[in-house]
Amino acid sequence: MTEMRQIDRLDASPRFSEHDAVRLNRIFRGSSTQEMLESVIRDGLAGDVAVVSSFGAESVVLLHLIAQIDPGVPVLFLDTGKHFAETLAYRDEVVTLLGLTNLQVITPDEVELAKKDETGLRWSYDPDGCCEIRKVKPLAKALANFDGSFTGRKAFQSSTRANLPRFEIDTSDEQGRLKINPLIDWSAEDIATYIEENELPRHPLVAHGFPSIGCEPCTHKVAEGEDPRSGRWKGWDKTECGIHKPGEEPFL
Repeated sequence: MTEMRQIDRLDASPRFSEHDAVRLNRIFRGSSTQEMLESVIRDGLAGDVAVVSSFGAESVVLLHLIAQIDPGVPVLFLDTGKHFAETLAYRDEVVTLLGLTNLQVITPDEVELAKKDETGLRWSYDPDGCCEIRKVKPLAKALANFDGSFTGRKAFQSSTRANLPRFEIDTSDEQGRLKINPLIDWSAEDIATYIEENELPRHPLVAHGFPSIGCEPCTHKVAEGEDPRSGRWKGWDKTECGIHKPGEEPFL
């Protein structure tokens, strides 16, 4: 496997193509998550990478896996100004526990907020517009400095994520940035087992019926048996904040 990786190692400068994503998925077919992460991080297979983390219900798993390889990998956290207080406290707890040394807190543009969401209530009548201002634009600006990013998406979370591959091209811009989904094939049981075996802290809201946690105004409890993300933007025809686009064709 090591020899194959050396032969197929990709030039990460400047960015990637769809063909590169296809090749990476083929190279790591059958490889463990840890094995894949080590190659991407230690061997620079994807160039300069960051992990985008919401410090939500299951975020600690990916952060723990990455911290064991390199705790200095940049961790981008979008502080939308609408998070649960529990999320901010949990973020600080996890960063300290895992020894993460490069947390980067990304915030919305203050001028745009004042102009387009002066009351702070845009979420109540235009959730897409709120996400655009508070998440999509700030993250796009931050990711401009990287060749790829890790996400915590998993297939079991929703139907829109069921067929995503490990490697894909970020379609939010034309820069050819890689989007990497290390946990896409992990089940809910895999996540729970990993957290238990490694004695990792759970987000405190999980125990109160929140299996998927975003901004406080747009996150609701989920009944037993419901889609884990059904509590996000409840009552709206919306399944993603815009950072990840639903319905994207995966690269196999």
